[in-house]
Amino acid sequence: MKYLLLIYFAEQTLAEDDRQACYRESLQLARDLAERGQYLAASPLQPTVLATSVRVRDGQCLVTDGPFAETREQLGGYYLVETADLDQAIAIAARIPMARKGTVEVRPLIELPGLPADDQA
Repeated sequence: MKYLLLIYFAEQTLAEDDRQACYRESLQLARDLAERGQYLAASPLQPTVLATSVRVRDGQCLVTDGPFAETREQLGGYYLVETADLDQAIAIAARIPMARKGTVEVRPLIELPGLPADDQA
């Protein structure tokens, strides 16, 4: 089963040296997961000040600066993993460095047959 591990934290609370340490630890986690065949993708995200939100209402495209909602924690990155079950996905989420400072949401994916990646296989 594939899981998206969404990493939330308060962007303003992380000093640059802490951010770099988090990146180093996250890279090692990605390498460990790759060795186990569980790694599919991962990436930190740019700050929310660089985000753009798009909505279509009544046929009109509405574009606004910033994230969809103001919250105390922002989406800061993700891992996409493949595991046997939810327990394994939770164990991986607990190893993500930002789980110690923020929140990691574990979401199973709905795998739709016929998506482009499926066609390439």
